[in-house]
Amino acid sequence: MARLPENTPLSELLGGLVTDVAGLLRKEIDLAKTEASEKISQALSGVEVLIVGLVLAIGAVGILLSALVGGLAAVLVNYGMTQSNASALAALIVGLVIAAIAWAMVSKGLNALRGDKLRLDRTATSLRRDVNAVKEKI
Repeated sequence: MARLPENTPLSELLGGLVTDVAGLLRKEIDLAKTEASEKISQALSGVEVLIVGLVLAIGAVGILLSALVGGLAAVLVNYGMTQSNASALAALIVGLVIAAIAWAMVSKGLNALRGDKLRLDRTATSLRRDVNAVKEKI
């Protein structure tokens, strides 16, 4: 026959409460571990985008400055500029375009690493719900 709550000794009630709270904490820790793992994966993908952006920026500067500067300088020479002025202007134009692309990719990678994207929202919500449930039992 099951004991009624009013007939159950206080020590048994407290023991049950401690067991319930301990189990609840174990589940919360497991949830926190899972959510932290997910957030770390998201952060790592942001780091990957950041690294790819930086590598592309460096490679683009080398390749495009050699190919595009020469081609653009030739076009500018055809429009009547001197070779030295055309080369300088072409290098400036190409450098600005590559810098803009690199900035956009680095910004995207850093945005993925912002602190608000790494919060453990589900764990915090679940903990609040559990605290309220424990308060109701007490």
